[in-house]
Amino acid sequence: MTRGTLEVQLAGARGLENTDLLKKMDPYAIITCRTQEKKSSVATGKGSNPEWNETFLFTIAGNTPEITIKIMDSDSGSADDFVGEAIVPLDPCFAQGNTPMKTYNVVKGDKFKGEVRVGLVFTPEQVRDRGFSMQEGNMGGWRESSY
Repeated sequence: MTRGTLEVQLAGARGLENTDLLKKMDPYAIITCRTQEKKSSVATGKGSNPEWNETFLFTIAGNTPEITIKIMDSDSGSADDFVGEAIVPLDPCFAQGNTPMKTYNVVKGDKFKGEVRVGLVFTPEQVRDRGFSMQEGNMGGWRESSY
């Protein structure tokens, strides 16, 4: 079972499909790792090539095959627009301890909508020695009396 802390380094995106017709879009990312969800800042007015340079921490406990990065366009006065999403596999990161900055395709349905750059660092949980000893006369935390 994989246990530890996953650090997601969200650098930026490029070539995103602009969902705003008359102005540059204001993209942000929602990173999901199982039931945990983190949201980046809004890259106001950055359009199709936002830069976030933000880091997010997730607690990993058990089998976690991937994270999802959903790119959204912040809109005032109406619902935010879904731009697309990228699936980032975690097995290479668990095996090597990290995945250097890499580009992943952002898709909507089966259509390419741009790219997102992400780096990963996994720090396994340290196994703690609780100091129990199975020496003769020391059983379960009490010592047999010699009286």
